[in-house]
Amino acid sequence: MAKSKEEDYECTLSEATRTIACVELREDDTTREEALKQFRHWIHKHPNIKRCRTDAVFLLRFLRTKKFSVPMAEEMLERYLTIRQLYPNWFQNLDIEDKDIEAIIDAGYLVPLMQRDRHGRRVILSCAGRFDPYKYTSAQMARAHSLVVEALMDDEENQIHGYTHINDESGLTMGHLSAWSITDIRNMLRCIQNSTPMRHKETHFVNIPSYAIKVIEFGISLLNDKLRNRILVHKSLDELKSAIDPKILPKEYGGEIPLCEMIANFKKTLREHRTGIKELDDMYIEIAATDGQYVSNDDLCGISGSFRKLEVD
Repeated sequence: MAKSKEEDYECTLSEATRTIACVELREDDTTREEALKQFRHWIHKHPNIKRCRTDAVFLLRFLRTKKFSVPMAEEMLERYLTIRQLYPNWFQNLDIEDKDIEAIIDAGYLVPLMQRDRHGRRVILSCAGRFDPYKYTSAQMARAHSLVVEALMDDEENQIHGYTHINDESGLTMGHLSAWSITDIRNMLRCIQNSTPMRHKETHFVNIPSYAIKVIEFGISLLNDKLRNRILVHKSLDELKSAIDPKILPKEYGGEIPLCEMIANFKKTLREHRTGIKELDDMYIEIAATDGQYVSNDDLCGISGSFRKLEVD
């Protein structure tokens, strides 16, 4: 498996980023080294984890998301490995060479902006109207999201500064809404907030059609308080621009760089990381014998024959 070599970690972060990591995440050289050592030891001794990346950058995804609480990082890694196997249609076979996934990216449905926001966060723009729900499935939509975030999560600046999400819901149709069952919405949101090692710092919604408000409110209600409090709904693009520097937005939104240029730039990144992303499917954890679904009391199908309660930092 790629990137399994446990070479010594070499920190290339700027002093400013190191300071943020220290203040917000309790990270310093000693803490990081000891946490990585403990984490690797735990993985090697884990009876159910058969194959897993143990390189520093991969493990730091989880440690930084959980502010260097090693037990919480370990639990998140278990969940991350588990959901990849419970929901392969969402989290596996992530490949920019897949013609449908490439077409979804080419359409501009989901693209990271080329410049960071004023907080140093990577900004991910989603444009609902650029996804054709009559041509592509909700599983393909999910895989496009998974492909994008997997291409970003090894970036240490992203791990420390976190992410800002902008969701432009103009063009959202009943076709988009009916593509997802209530159960799938619940399970996907649970995966995002409990099992994906990303620091979601802000989520902005703009141009929500009136008929979609209740559905989006339902989705927001399923989130934990921390994530719910980081959601901002804007009535207009001008209102969004008061929160996000318009210069970093695509030219179509009043910025400086055309959306097509942002897409082409990001596709280069996806191709550069293609092999590593595909090799994530080599990771394997043995899941206890259950029906392979989330159970009714909102527990996640557990490890070692038990059920593990989904908790969030």
